[in-house]
Amino acid sequence: MTDQAVDTDGAGRSRHAAEESRFLGRTRELKELRADIERAGLDTLSGRKAPRARVLLIAGRPGSGRTALAEELVRQVADRYDDGVLRARLSEHDGTPVPVERTARELLSALRLPTPAGADDDDLADALRAALADRRALVLLDDAAHAEQVDALLPDTPECLVVAVSEGPLTGISDVRPCTLGGLDTKSALELLTRYIGSVRITVDPRAAEGLVEVCQGQPAALVLAGGWLAARPKAAVADLAKQLHTEGDEGTPLSRVFGLVHGSLPAPTARTLRLLALAPAGLVDPHTASALAGCSVNDAHAALDDFVGLGLLRAADSPLPQYEVPSCLQPLLKALTETQDRPGELQLARARMLERTVRLLQSCRTITETDDPEAREKLQDMPRSLRFPTPRAAEDWLRVRRPALLAAARLAVADGELDTLARRLMSQLVKAMVAHFGTQAAAPDLYGIHRLVLDVAERRKLPREKAAALLNLGDLDARTGRTGEALVRYRAALDAGRQANDPYATGRAMESVGGAHLEVGDYDRAADWFGRALAERLARDERTGAARLYGRIAVAHTYAGRYGEALRCWRAAVAGYRKSGDVAAHARALSELARVQEYAGRHEESLRTCHEAVELARRAEDVRLQAALQLRLADTLERLGDPASAQLHRGTAERLLGEERDEGEQVLEPLDPQQQDVNAYEIRSASDKD
Repeated sequence: MTDQAVDTDGAGRSRHAAEESRFLGRTRELKELRADIERAGLDTLSGRKAPRARVLLIAGRPGSGRTALAEELVRQVADRYDDGVLRARLSEHDGTPVPVERTARELLSALRLPTPAGADDDDLADALRAALADRRALVLLDDAAHAEQVDALLPDTPECLVVAVSEGPLTGISDVRPCTLGGLDTKSALELLTRYIGSVRITVDPRAAEGLVEVCQGQPAALVLAGGWLAARPKAAVADLAKQLHTEGDEGTPLSRVFGLVHGSLPAPTARTLRLLALAPAGLVDPHTASALAGCSVNDAHAALDDFVGLGLLRAADSPLPQYEVPSCLQPLLKALTETQDRPGELQLARARMLERTVRLLQSCRTITETDDPEAREKLQDMPRSLRFPTPRAAEDWLRVRRPALLAAARLAVADGELDTLARRLMSQLVKAMVAHFGTQAAAPDLYGIHRLVLDVAERRKLPREKAAALLNLGDLDARTGRTGEALVRYRAALDAGRQANDPYATGRAMESVGGAHLEVGDYDRAADWFGRALAERLARDERTGAARLYGRIAVAHTYAGRYGEALRCWRAAVAGYRKSGDVAAHARALSELARVQEYAGRHEESLRTCHEAVELARRAEDVRLQAALQLRLADTLERLGDPASAQLHRGTAERLLGEERDEGEQVLEPLDPQQQDVNAYEIRSASDKD
């Protein structure tokens, strides 16, 4: 692609990228910013204690080196802040402001604090401020679009420092003096060029080099591109480049003129590959993404990306896997070129190829976790070698590294509106992969956002079955985070959608979920009524296991309401259902709950007999936790019946069982109520593959 190869280390990082990490110039700006940290604020001058963190603002146009300056400042003062540095980017790669909710969630995750799924902006921002209230941390907020974004995240303590980066002033935040950036000084600009082309070509024609700096107006991004162009052409003189840029005229910014020259000098296929990187979600590119966009092999795409790094067109990301960042200052330039030089149909085809490749990678990522399934192993072997992961750990690492790009891909695909079939497949596979590798609890915040996107597509395409599935999943997540009222609204809407789709699965689960929400808020009569409606649906379809579970849920509602007679009848029906279905473990648990209610009702002898029967079944099912819980219940019942010696024997047995489980390294928990577990959570169901 170029006249000169780019040196890389084993991680695929460019030599130039490593050199660029050494900061250049900006001595005056750094001195002023550091002095501003110690400066007395308006509150201090008026005799009041500062209520919030000090904000330092670095303002400059994209490409001015504003983020590099912020990072250098952070590096110099980080040791003053015992609780470390938090970083967040407040604008998408295309300039769209990032919602406060997402930024606060990322910062809380960096602090290893919980981020409840579905929590709104205010709740998460409050949680972040509370978390930082007793910390001494440095917060770097890059690429702020407006003052409200920064204001919502400001810690309510003067012990923290916020460094904000923006294109202009953040009007509305008090006591902030922006440090506005211009170009680099000539000495620093020449040193930046030297890193790319060495000192000889600058020494032999210092006036031409200074002229090039002047044409670039000292802008670091423009100088990087100029250096990359010259590095790829060892025989070209600095004066040649300066002359060509002068010929271009004064239209546009220095960055756009240098970029236009670099792009124009590339071979047509390479230039097209570069332009298509504007479609990369979140500006993050890996070899697979570039390969799919350009329609070339993964190896060729990887080589092209490394060449782009050498030209200053990409940055190698700090990542354990090959990943590259499109500089945000180049994103609008690339987008403008795609709009003028590529046909809309070709761009849409490139997007479709990228989404299809992502879907297949996610399928591979999930399938490798199912190594015990012969069908899954066969599917994996049928995939091309380039799409297969060597181990489940490698698949998890890929999913974790690519997570921001994958979530951005889902958002962009839904916003596009013309690739809904691919968008639906992408979101389905993304959910399954995240659950397989991270678990539903850890992935819940991301899953909530995905299910909202599924709902958007389902409503736009009038797909009631998928609408019902999305509403059920969102309702489940709302319920798990204590927003029972919101969950109830979603469950009722899911019931309507399920009926519209004539989907008995969605209808029955929605009824059961409505009952569960009423049970959670203590409305036991309505809970029993809705469970009864769901039960009628199960019985009509002769679904014995589902009917047995619902008999148990009705029994729970009656138990909470103190109606032990009705509860006993329902538990006996549940026991009979599990016995007929042959589910020994569920049969044992149902007997356990029956014994509990018999004890509540004062029927201790009956409870004792039921417990013994349940213990035998739990032993057959090899459910150690349930065996231990039943032994403890037997001990309590025997004490009430006046037999403390036998009670002590059963307690000893329970302690032995729990001790054995601890020795095996398992987590000891209270017995679970299977009637309240929903194995269908987080499943995206599709009526068909067609929109």
